[in-house]
Amino acid sequence: MASIDGGFVVGLDAGGTSTRAVVLDPGGRRLGVGRAGGANPNSHPPEQAADQIRQALCAALDEIDPAGISAGVLGMAGSSKLTDPAVADLFESAWRAAGLRCPLRVVTDCEAAFAAGTPAPSGTVLVAGTGSIAARIEDRQMVGSVGGYGWLLGDEGSAFWLGREAVRATLAALLPAPATTGTAPGEGGATSGELGELAWSVLGQALDMTTRVADLPPAERETSWKRLITAVNAEAPIRLARFAPLVSAAVLAGDPAAEAIVTRAAQLLADTALAARTPGEDTPVVLVGSLVEPGNPVGDRLRVELAARCPGEVHTVTDASTGSAWLAALSVLGPAAPRPK
Repeated sequence: MASIDGGFVVGLDAGGTSTRAVVLDPGGRRLGVGRAGGANPNSHPPEQAADQIRQALCAALDEIDPAGISAGVLGMAGSSKLTDPAVADLFESAWRAAGLRCPLRVVTDCEAAFAAGTPAPSGTVLVAGTGSIAARIEDRQMVGSVGGYGWLLGDEGSAFWLGREAVRATLAALLPAPATTGTAPGEGGATSGELGELAWSVLGQALDMTTRVADLPPAERETSWKRLITAVNAEAPIRLARFAPLVSAAVLAGDPAAEAIVTRAAQLLADTALAARTPGEDTPVVLVGSLVEPGNPVGDRLRVELAARCPGEVHTVTDASTGSAWLAALSVLGPAAPRPK
Protein backbone atom coordinates (compact mmCIF):
# COMPACT_ATOMS: atom_id res chain seq x y z
CA MET A 1 0.00 0.00 0.00
CA ALA A 2 1.37 3.38 -1.03
CA SER A 3 1.77 5.97 1.71
CA ILE A 4 1.07 9.55 0.61
CA ASP A 5 1.50 12.89 2.32
CA GLY A 6 -1.60 14.81 1.35
CA GLY A 7 -3.04 16.81 -1.48
CA PHE A 8 -4.65 13.63 -2.77
CA VAL A 9 -8.40 13.58 -3.27
CA VAL A 10 -11.19 11.10 -3.85
CA GLY A 11 -14.36 11.63 -5.84
CA LEU A 12 -17.43 9.46 -6.33
CA ASP A 13 -20.35 9.40 -8.71
CA ALA A 14 -23.26 7.42 -7.26
CA GLY A 15 -26.26 6.81 -9.49
CA GLY A 16 -29.20 4.46 -9.61
CA THR A 17 -27.36 1.79 -11.60
CA SER A 18 -23.67 2.08 -10.72
CA THR A 19 -21.17 3.86 -8.48
CA ARG A 20 -17.68 4.98 -9.50
CA ALA A 21 -14.81 6.23 -7.37
CA VAL A 22 -11.51 7.79 -8.41
CA VAL A 23 -8.43 8.93 -6.49
CA LEU A 24 -6.34 11.78 -7.95
CA ASP A 25 -2.86 12.99 -7.04
CA PRO A 26 -2.07 16.73 -6.80
CA GLY A 27 -1.27 16.78 -10.52
CA GLY A 28 -4.71 15.47 -11.49
CA ARG A 29 -3.44 11.98 -12.36
CA ARG A 30 -5.52 8.93 -11.47
CA LEU A 31 -4.07 6.72 -8.79
CA GLY A 32 -6.97 4.35 -8.29
CA VAL A 33 -10.48 3.63 -9.52
CA GLY A 34 -13.33 1.55 -8.15
CA ARG A 35 -16.81 0.51 -9.21
CA ALA A 36 -19.84 -0.89 -7.41
CA GLY A 37 -23.58 -1.14 -7.82
CA GLY A 38 -26.17 1.63 -7.65
CA ALA A 39 -26.13 3.83 -4.55
CA ASN A 40 -29.09 6.17 -4.95
CA PRO A 41 -30.84 5.88 -1.56
CA ASN A 42 -34.15 6.83 -3.16
CA SER A 43 -34.17 3.82 -5.50
CA HIS A 44 -32.27 1.36 -3.27
CA PRO A 45 -32.51 0.60 0.46
CA PRO A 46 -30.22 3.14 2.21
CA GLU A 47 -28.20 0.38 3.89
CA GLN A 48 -27.51 -1.21 0.50
CA ALA A 49 -26.72 2.16 -1.11
CA ALA A 50 -24.23 3.06 1.62
CA ASP A 51 -22.50 -0.30 1.29
CA GLN A 52 -22.05 0.25 -2.45
CA ILE A 53 -20.26 3.51 -1.59
CA ARG A 54 -17.96 1.58 0.75
CA GLN A 55 -17.23 -1.05 -1.89
CA ALA A 56 -16.36 1.51 -4.58
CA LEU A 57 -14.12 3.42 -2.17
CA CYS A 58 -12.29 0.30 -1.00
CA ALA A 59 -11.62 -0.71 -4.60
CA ALA A 60 -10.26 2.75 -5.49
CA LEU A 61 -8.11 2.86 -2.36
CA ASP A 62 -6.80 -0.68 -2.71
CA GLU A 63 -3.17 0.40 -3.27
CA ILE A 64 -3.41 3.73 -1.44
CA ASP A 65 -3.15 4.71 2.22
CA PRO A 66 -6.50 6.37 3.03
CA ALA A 67 -4.74 8.54 5.62
CA GLY A 68 -3.20 10.54 2.78
CA ILE A 69 -6.54 11.63 1.32
CA SER A 70 -7.01 15.32 2.09
CA ALA A 71 -10.52 15.81 0.73
CA GLY A 72 -13.37 13.83 -0.75
CA VAL A 73 -16.60 14.61 -2.53
CA LEU A 74 -19.54 12.30 -3.11
CA GLY A 75 -21.69 13.31 -6.07
CA MET A 76 -24.95 11.44 -5.68
CA ALA A 77 -28.36 11.07 -7.25
CA GLY A 78 -30.84 11.22 -4.37
CA SER A 79 -28.54 13.34 -2.20
CA SER A 80 -31.59 14.96 -0.59
CA LYS A 81 -32.17 11.67 1.22
CA LEU A 82 -29.17 12.47 3.40
CA THR A 83 -31.20 15.17 5.13
CA ASP A 84 -32.50 12.22 7.15
CA PRO A 85 -29.95 11.88 10.00
CA ALA A 86 -30.30 8.10 10.04
CA VAL A 87 -29.45 7.85 6.34
CA ALA A 88 -26.61 10.36 6.70
CA ASP A 89 -25.14 8.21 9.50
CA LEU A 90 -25.12 5.18 7.20
CA PHE A 91 -23.08 7.02 4.58
CA GLU A 92 -20.73 8.50 7.18
CA SER A 93 -20.14 5.00 8.51
CA ALA A 94 -19.41 3.70 5.02
CA TRP A 95 -16.93 6.57 4.52
CA ARG A 96 -15.11 5.72 7.74
CA ALA A 97 -15.23 1.99 7.01
CA ALA A 98 -13.18 2.67 3.87
CA GLY A 99 -10.50 4.21 6.09
CA LEU A 100 -11.12 7.86 5.22
CA ARG A 101 -10.69 10.49 7.92
CA CYS A 102 -11.27 13.64 5.87
CA PRO A 103 -14.81 15.07 6.00
CA LEU A 104 -17.46 13.62 3.70
CA ARG A 105 -18.80 16.36 1.44
CA VAL A 106 -21.93 15.49 -0.53
CA VAL A 107 -23.01 17.31 -3.69
CA THR A 108 -25.70 16.53 -6.21
CA ASP A 109 -24.89 14.31 -9.17
CA CYS A 110 -25.63 17.36 -11.33
CA GLU A 111 -22.85 19.43 -9.74
CA ALA A 112 -20.39 16.56 -10.08
CA ALA A 113 -21.28 15.97 -13.72
CA PHE A 114 -21.02 19.64 -14.65
CA ALA A 115 -17.56 19.88 -13.06
CA ALA A 116 -16.50 16.80 -15.00
CA GLY A 117 -17.69 18.22 -18.31
CA THR A 118 -16.36 21.75 -18.28
CA PRO A 119 -14.14 24.10 -16.26
CA ALA A 120 -16.75 26.82 -16.77
CA PRO A 121 -18.36 27.90 -13.49
CA SER A 122 -21.91 28.22 -14.81
CA GLY A 123 -24.24 26.53 -17.27
CA THR A 124 -26.65 23.61 -17.49
CA VAL A 125 -26.33 19.90 -16.82
CA LEU A 126 -28.78 17.29 -18.04
CA VAL A 127 -28.74 13.87 -16.40
CA ALA A 128 -30.31 11.17 -18.56
CA GLY A 129 -29.84 7.79 -16.92
CA THR A 130 -32.13 5.71 -14.74
CA GLY A 131 -33.92 9.01 -14.02
CA SER A 132 -33.74 12.45 -15.62
CA ILE A 133 -33.16 15.98 -14.36
CA ALA A 134 -31.77 19.26 -15.64
CA ALA A 135 -30.01 21.68 -13.33
CA ARG A 136 -28.87 25.25 -13.54
CA ILE A 137 -25.31 25.65 -12.26
CA GLU A 138 -23.86 28.93 -11.01
CA ASP A 139 -20.37 29.10 -9.50
CA ARG A 140 -20.32 25.28 -9.63
CA GLN A 141 -23.36 25.01 -7.38
CA MET A 142 -26.85 23.92 -8.34
CA VAL A 143 -29.20 26.88 -7.95
CA GLY A 144 -32.28 25.46 -9.67
CA SER A 145 -33.58 22.34 -11.34
CA VAL A 146 -36.24 21.04 -13.69
CA GLY A 147 -37.54 17.49 -13.36
CA GLY A 148 -35.83 14.94 -11.16
CA TYR A 149 -39.09 14.12 -9.43
CA GLY A 150 -38.56 10.35 -9.59
CA TRP A 151 -40.39 7.61 -11.45
CA LEU A 152 -43.79 8.33 -9.91
CA LEU A 153 -43.94 12.04 -10.72
CA GLY A 154 -41.58 12.50 -13.66
CA ASP A 155 -38.31 11.20 -15.13
CA GLU A 156 -39.55 11.85 -18.65
CA GLY A 157 -37.19 10.52 -21.32
CA SER A 158 -35.18 8.50 -18.80
CA ALA A 159 -34.24 4.81 -18.86
CA PHE A 160 -37.20 4.18 -16.56
CA TRP A 161 -39.47 5.99 -19.04
CA LEU A 162 -38.03 4.02 -21.98
CA GLY A 163 -38.41 0.74 -20.12
CA ARG A 164 -42.02 1.50 -19.30
CA GLU A 165 -42.67 2.29 -22.97
CA ALA A 166 -41.06 -1.03 -23.96
CA VAL A 167 -43.41 -2.93 -21.64
CA ARG A 168 -46.38 -0.94 -22.95
CA ALA A 169 -45.37 -1.90 -26.49
CA THR A 170 -45.41 -5.54 -25.42
CA LEU A 171 -48.83 -5.17 -23.84
CA ALA A 172 -50.15 -3.51 -27.00
CA ALA A 173 -48.75 -6.40 -29.04
CA LEU A 174 -50.27 -9.04 -26.78
CA LEU A 175 -53.76 -7.57 -26.73
CA PRO A 176 -54.28 -5.13 -29.61
CA ALA A 177 -57.47 -3.10 -29.66
CA PRO A 178 -60.09 -3.96 -32.30
CA ALA A 179 -59.29 -2.29 -35.61
CA THR A 180 -62.76 -0.70 -35.64
CA THR A 181 -62.01 1.49 -32.63
CA GLY A 182 -59.67 3.75 -34.58
CA THR A 183 -57.09 3.64 -31.79
CA ALA A 184 -53.87 5.48 -32.53
CA PRO A 185 -50.63 3.53 -33.10
CA GLY A 186 -48.97 2.59 -29.83
CA GLU A 187 -52.30 2.57 -27.98
CA GLY A 188 -53.68 -0.69 -29.31
CA GLY A 189 -54.19 -2.21 -32.74
CA ALA A 190 -50.43 -2.79 -32.98
CA THR A 191 -48.60 -5.74 -34.44
CA SER A 192 -45.91 -7.33 -32.31
CA GLY A 193 -43.03 -5.46 -33.96
CA GLU A 194 -39.36 -5.82 -33.09
CA LEU A 195 -39.66 -3.92 -29.81
CA GLY A 196 -42.61 -5.97 -28.58
CA GLU A 197 -40.85 -9.22 -29.47
CA LEU A 198 -37.58 -8.15 -27.82
CA ALA A 199 -39.28 -7.15 -24.60
CA TRP A 200 -41.40 -10.29 -24.62
CA SER A 201 -38.27 -12.42 -25.06
CA VAL A 202 -37.19 -11.15 -21.62
CA LEU A 203 -40.53 -10.76 -19.90
CA GLY A 204 -41.97 -14.01 -21.25
CA GLN A 205 -39.16 -16.06 -19.74
CA ALA A 206 -40.17 -14.86 -16.28
CA LEU A 207 -43.66 -16.19 -17.03
CA ASP A 208 -42.36 -19.47 -18.50
CA MET A 209 -43.54 -18.32 -21.93
CA THR A 210 -41.08 -18.81 -24.80
CA THR A 211 -43.44 -18.57 -27.77
CA ARG A 212 -43.11 -15.43 -29.89
CA VAL A 213 -45.93 -12.89 -29.52
CA ALA A 214 -46.81 -13.28 -33.19
CA ASP A 215 -47.28 -17.04 -32.70
CA LEU A 216 -49.44 -16.89 -29.58
CA PRO A 217 -53.09 -17.88 -30.11
CA PRO A 218 -55.65 -15.22 -29.03
CA ALA A 219 -56.64 -17.01 -25.82
CA GLU A 220 -53.02 -17.26 -24.66
CA ARG A 221 -52.39 -13.63 -25.56
CA GLU A 222 -55.08 -12.41 -23.19
CA THR A 223 -53.85 -14.67 -20.38
CA SER A 224 -50.26 -13.56 -20.94
CA TRP A 225 -51.33 -9.90 -21.02
CA LYS A 226 -52.91 -10.23 -17.56
CA ARG A 227 -49.98 -12.19 -16.14
CA LEU A 228 -47.49 -9.67 -17.51
CA ILE A 229 -49.27 -6.72 -15.89
CA THR A 230 -49.33 -8.57 -12.57
CA ALA A 231 -45.66 -9.58 -12.79
CA VAL A 232 -44.38 -6.10 -13.69
CA ASN A 233 -46.42 -4.40 -10.98
CA ALA A 234 -45.09 -6.88 -8.42
CA GLU A 235 -41.51 -5.70 -9.04
CA ALA A 236 -39.83 -2.57 -7.74
CA PRO A 237 -40.77 0.17 -10.26
CA ILE A 238 -37.12 1.08 -10.89
CA ARG A 239 -36.66 -2.38 -12.44
CA LEU A 240 -38.39 -1.10 -15.57
CA ALA A 241 -35.19 0.73 -16.46
CA ARG A 242 -33.54 -2.57 -17.39
CA PHE A 243 -35.68 -2.70 -20.53
CA ALA A 244 -34.32 0.58 -21.93
CA PRO A 245 -31.56 -1.16 -23.95
CA LEU A 246 -34.26 -3.14 -25.75
CA VAL A 247 -35.59 0.10 -27.22
CA SER A 248 -32.14 0.95 -28.58
CA ALA A 249 -31.77 -2.55 -30.01
CA ALA A 250 -35.16 -2.27 -31.71
CA VAL A 251 -34.16 1.09 -33.24
CA LEU A 252 -31.10 -0.55 -34.77
CA ALA A 253 -33.43 -3.20 -36.20
CA GLY A 254 -35.57 -0.47 -37.78
CA ASP A 255 -38.67 -0.84 -35.63
CA PRO A 256 -40.99 2.18 -36.14
CA ALA A 257 -42.46 2.01 -32.62
CA ALA A 258 -38.98 2.13 -31.10
CA GLU A 259 -38.02 4.98 -33.44
CA ALA A 260 -41.00 6.98 -32.23
CA ILE A 261 -40.18 6.29 -28.57
CA VAL A 262 -36.54 7.38 -28.97
CA THR A 263 -37.51 10.53 -30.86
CA ARG A 264 -40.00 11.44 -28.15
CA ALA A 265 -37.45 10.74 -25.41
CA ALA A 266 -34.92 13.08 -27.06
CA GLN A 267 -37.54 15.82 -27.35
CA LEU A 268 -38.58 15.44 -23.71
CA LEU A 269 -34.97 15.56 -22.51
CA ALA A 270 -34.19 18.62 -24.64
CA ASP A 271 -37.33 20.32 -23.29
CA THR A 272 -36.12 19.60 -19.77
CA ALA A 273 -32.66 21.08 -20.44
CA LEU A 274 -34.03 24.20 -22.11
CA ALA A 275 -36.46 24.80 -19.26
CA ALA A 276 -33.45 25.24 -16.96
CA ARG A 277 -31.94 28.00 -19.17
CA THR A 278 -32.79 31.59 -19.98
CA PRO A 279 -33.72 32.39 -23.61
CA GLY A 280 -30.62 32.69 -25.79
CA GLU A 281 -28.25 31.59 -23.02
CA ASP A 282 -24.95 30.39 -24.50
CA THR A 283 -23.27 28.81 -21.46
CA PRO A 284 -22.16 25.16 -21.77
CA VAL A 285 -24.56 22.23 -21.58
CA VAL A 286 -23.19 19.04 -20.04
CA LEU A 287 -24.88 15.71 -20.72
CA VAL A 288 -24.35 12.71 -18.48
CA GLY A 289 -25.95 9.31 -17.97
CA SER A 290 -26.31 5.96 -19.66
CA LEU A 291 -28.65 7.30 -22.34
CA VAL A 292 -26.16 9.87 -23.68
CA GLU A 293 -23.15 7.58 -24.01
CA PRO A 294 -21.67 7.33 -27.53
CA GLY A 295 -23.72 5.13 -29.82
CA ASN A 296 -26.93 5.32 -27.81
CA PRO A 297 -29.71 6.44 -30.19
CA VAL A 298 -31.35 8.59 -27.50
CA GLY A 299 -28.13 10.51 -26.89
CA ASP A 300 -27.41 10.84 -30.59
CA ARG A 301 -30.84 12.35 -31.25
CA LEU A 302 -30.65 14.51 -28.16
CA ARG A 303 -27.42 16.12 -29.37
CA VAL A 304 -29.04 16.85 -32.74
CA GLU A 305 -32.06 18.31 -30.97
CA LEU A 306 -29.92 20.55 -28.76
CA ALA A 307 -27.76 21.69 -31.67
CA ALA A 308 -30.90 22.95 -33.40
CA ARG A 309 -32.52 24.54 -30.36
CA CYS A 310 -29.85 25.52 -27.85
CA PRO A 311 -26.91 27.97 -28.16
CA GLY A 312 -23.77 27.00 -26.30
CA GLU A 313 -21.33 24.12 -26.51
CA VAL A 314 -22.60 20.65 -25.62
CA HIS A 315 -20.27 18.29 -23.74
CA THR A 316 -20.87 14.64 -22.90
CA VAL A 317 -19.52 13.10 -19.70
CA THR A 318 -19.11 9.36 -19.19
CA ASP A 319 -17.65 9.46 -15.68
CA ALA A 320 -18.81 12.15 -13.24
CA SER A 321 -16.54 10.84 -10.48
CA THR A 322 -13.73 12.95 -11.97
CA GLY A 323 -15.91 16.02 -11.46
CA SER A 324 -16.39 15.14 -7.80
CA ALA A 325 -12.64 14.64 -7.45
CA TRP A 326 -11.92 18.00 -9.11
CA LEU A 327 -14.34 19.74 -6.74
CA ALA A 328 -12.44 18.11 -3.88
CA ALA A 329 -9.13 19.26 -5.39
CA LEU A 330 -10.41 22.84 -5.66
CA SER A 331 -11.08 22.79 -1.92
CA VAL A 332 -7.46 21.75 -1.27
CA LEU A 333 -5.48 23.48 -4.02
CA GLY A 334 -7.76 26.38 -4.91
CA PRO A 335 -8.30 27.69 -8.46
CA ALA A 336 -4.94 26.24 -9.54
CA ALA A 337 -6.19 22.66 -9.11
CA PRO A 338 -5.48 20.88 -12.41
CA ARG A 339 -8.26 19.21 -14.33
CA PRO A 340 -8.26 15.39 -14.04
CA LYS A 341 -6.14 13.60 -16.64
